[in-house]
Amino acid sequence: MKDKYRHVGLSRFCRLLGITRQAWYQHFWHVESATIEQELVLKQVLEIRQNHRYMGGRKLYEKLQPFMINHQIKMGRDALFDLLSANRLLVRKKKRNIYTTQSFHWLRKYPNLIRDLVPGGPNQLWVSDITYWKIRLGYVYISFITDAYSRKIVGYHVAETLEAVETLEALKMAFAGCKKEPEKLIHHSDRGIQYCSSPYVKLLRDKGIQISMTENGDPLENAIAERLNGIIKQEYLYDYTPKSLKQAKEILASSVELYNKDRPHESIGYLTPENVHINHLKTQRLWKNYYSNNRKLVTILQDEK
Repeated sequence: MKDKYRHVGLSRFCRLLGITRQAWYQHFWHVESATIEQELVLKQVLEIRQNHRYMGGRKLYEKLQPFMINHQIKMGRDALFDLLSANRLLVRKKKRNIYTTQSFHWLRKYPNLIRDLVPGGPNQLWVSDITYWKIRLGYVYISFITDAYSRKIVGYHVAETLEAVETLEALKMAFAGCKKEPEKLIHHSDRGIQYCSSPYVKLLRDKGIQISMTENGDPLENAIAERLNGIIKQEYLYDYTPKSLKQAKEILASSVELYNKDRPHESIGYLTPENVHINHLKTQRLWKNYYSNNRKLVTILQDEK
C-alpha cells in the first residue's frame, strides 16, 4: 500500500483532498509563520522573566503589547495562556504559612475608617502590613506601606525581628518620600502590636494622620496590603535565599524598584504604580471595595495641568 502512493504528485494529492496547491502552500506557510511568532513571544517572555521571574500571564500580556505590535504579531490573551501552559511557564502561587500579627495586647486599638472609602488620589490612604522572608540564617521580616490609590510601595524595611522600632522605619521612609506633608491621609493596618506601639502612633499623630485598623481579623479588611505581600514574595523574592541581612536589603530594594516602576497593575489600568503616583493619573478601573463588591470608581483621563 505504501509503494502505491509513494510517488503521487502534489497536484494529484491536492485533488484527492479537494484543495488547491496554493491552499496547501498557504497552510504550511501559516503554520511556519505561527511557529516563528510563538518562538519570538516565548523569547520575549523569558527576557521579561529575567527580572519579573513569576509575573503572571495577564501582566505579561500587557507588557508584551508593544513588542507584538512592533512585530505585527496577533495573539490574544487566551492564546498566550495556552502558549505559556504548553511550555510550562504558567506560575503556581504559594500559600502563606507563618503569622506575623500579634493582636492580643493591652495597647489601644483603633476603629476601621475605610469601609466605604474610595481614594481619589495618591497619599489619601496608606495601607501597612508585615510579612516574612526565609533567608540562609533564618527568617527576616518585611514591613510595607503601600499607597492604596496608586499601589506604589511608599515605604519598606526589612529586619531580623518583629520589634516595633523596625516597622517604624518603613513609616519614616514613606514620609521622607513625600514632597509635601500629606493632608487628610489615613493610615490603615491590622491590630498588630507594632502599629499600636507608642512610637508608631506618636509619629502618625505628629503628622496629623488619621489611624485606622482592622476589627475582625479578616484579611479582606486589609486586602490591598495582603495582596502586595503576595506579589513581592511570590513574583520577586521566591528564588532568592540571601546569605545575610545586608544582601536581603539589596535584593528587596531592587524588587521594590521593579514593582513600582516596571510592573503593570491590573487595578490601575495596567499602568505602573510609579507612573500613577507621580503623575496623579486617574485610570478607568473597577475599584475592589471589599465591603461592597463591584463598586465602580468613576474616573477620567489625566488631570489637566
